[in-house]
Amino acid sequence: MLRHAVLFALLLPAVMPAQSRVRARALGVAPGVFQPGTHNAITDVAGVRVGHATVVAGDSVRTGVTAILAHDQNAYFERVPAALHIGNAFGKLVGTTQIRELGELETPILLTCTLCVWKAADALVEWMLERPEMREVRSLNPVVGETNDGGLNAIRSRPITAAHVRQALDNAAAGPVTEGAVGAGAGTVAFGWKGGIGPLRACYRRRLVALR
Repeated sequence: MLRHAVLFALLLPAVMPAQSRVRARALGVAPGVFQPGTHNAITDVAGVRVGHATVVAGDSVRTGVTAILAHDQNAYFERVPAALHIGNAFGKLVGTTQIRELGELETPILLTCTLCVWKAADALVEWMLERPEMREVRSLNPVVGETNDGGLNAIRSRPITAAHVRQALDNAAAGPVTEGAVGAGAGTVAFGWKGGIGPLRACYRRRLVALR
């Protein structure tokens, strides 16, 4: 019975209209042993901001960029401690060696589609170097992770541009975080299930058309 309740809680948000979607926790599914913060989001950590740029074009492009900023200061001069654990190394994660070596983060973190990681990293470097206080900076370690959205996105077209990266960075805000098929989660699929952005993402089989 519990298994069916959990499945229902996961599936219901995916088939309900966007304006009426609820989180699994609101339906009684409370994973973990700790109570969540006010928004049950990474932005419950003081100063953290999240921004998205969702890219949708025709019936083939479903991708985007998600930006995570640790605080509202210049990340290069106000660095935060950072660590890295790799659970599956079959991924494209830029900036890992310096994090392991120095244990600190000096840029925002970006997430985007697999084949756009390097384009996003280049745009992040440009965005950082444009700041007036960065005129003398000669080295920068952008951190960009990926999510493979090749099942729902024309990933070979590499549609992410510098403008999308800037949109995600410039729109980053504290408070409630938009979740689901937005930003880097727009076309994300995990093991045949539709995923997205969020602490417990709404998931459903792509073949699912209705609850039975």
